Amino acid sequence: MTLQESTKESILEIFKKTRDRTLQLVKTLEVDDYIVQTDYFMSPPKWHIGHVSWIYEAIMSKIDSHYEFYSKEFSEYLNSYYQQFGIPHDKGKRGIISRPTVDQIFQYFNTINQRVIRFIRENTITEDVGKLIVTGFHHECQHQELLVYDLQRLLADQYKPVIKNIPPVASDIKPYSVNVKGGLYKMGYNKNEFCYDIELPEHIVYLDDFQVDAFPVTNEQYLEFIKDGGYESYKFWLSDGWEKVQKNNWSAPMYWEKKEGEWMIRDFEGFRKINPREPVCHVSFYEASAYCKWADKRLPTEAEWEKAACWNEEKQEKTIFPWGNQEPTEKHANLLESYLWKPTEIGTYPEGKSHLGCHQMVGDVW
Repeated sequence: MTLQESTKESILEIFKKTRDRTLQLVKTLEVDDYIVQTDYFMSPPKWHIGHVSWIYEAIMSKIDSHYEFYSKEFSEYLNSYYQQFGIPHDKGKRGIISRPTVDQIFQYFNTINQRVIRFIRENTITEDVGKLIVTGFHHECQHQELLVYDLQRLLADQYKPVIKNIPPVASDIKPYSVNVKGGLYKMGYNKNEFCYDIELPEHIVYLDDFQVDAFPVTNEQYLEFIKDGGYESYKFWLSDGWEKVQKNNWSAPMYWEKKEGEWMIRDFEGFRKINPREPVCHVSFYEASAYCKWADKRLPTEAEWEKAACWNEEKQEKTIFPWGNQEPTEKHANLLESYLWKPTEIGTYPEGKSHLGCHQMVGDVW
């Protein structure tokens, strides 16, 4: 089966938009910013720009037997963990490499753009080939998220986004819980559109009845955990989590600092007071688990979370997004395309709540 010309044009349009958004994220950086790696688990902006282009090369090599990679040296540096393409460069040492230069990376980015566009326009695109190319889009979107993550750690409020919008006004709604009926639940994916391998295969699980909070845990709620000695007592922590608390001197979420007795956060907005109604961000699994134990709750399982987020009880079916199958808009969630550069208060997106009544299950982690 081959794709219609209209579908080919749609793929080209999404490709161009995705690539343009990546460039927009780094447009205001200085050349020195591109090469800094702030920690072993982060990556320099230069590497992200190159890697998202290299993935398209990896895809092209799968669908075109005559495809030649741009550069062997580039491939070694820009490969993340795909062993079939060679031994990747050590992730924790991406920032010690000065070549390829920033200028060379952008030349590479533009060259791969031209190659992909030419391939789509000049070749018959089968359904399988189209899926592979679309995989590249989704992969690049993941790295846009990682870029934002890295830029916050690298520059915080010194980063100047091209677009910055004003957050919507939130309601004064109070946190509450939602009751979810158990029973057999089909999770995963089996349709023909794009999905990640971790969503496969579709399978049936059994769920007991459960309750889930209708909103993400807020800064105010998490502060109570801190004030009650949450980081000072092993009894709330998994053993390896408590080991990390002691080894790394954890006392609050990443980017939180206590100044003159008041908790502050350093983010894209600058050094500001903690907003008690924003969802708490930048906590590890261990911190989330410890908070839940302190609060006499627990983290939901993957199946529980999915049902609370996507299940329409009235129609007895799942939807793609919590609010339905409609593509996200500024009324549904705080996403990259919202350009807010910080979380929004709980109750900001009533139109984005799930069918079962859970709010802000998508977005808001800045």
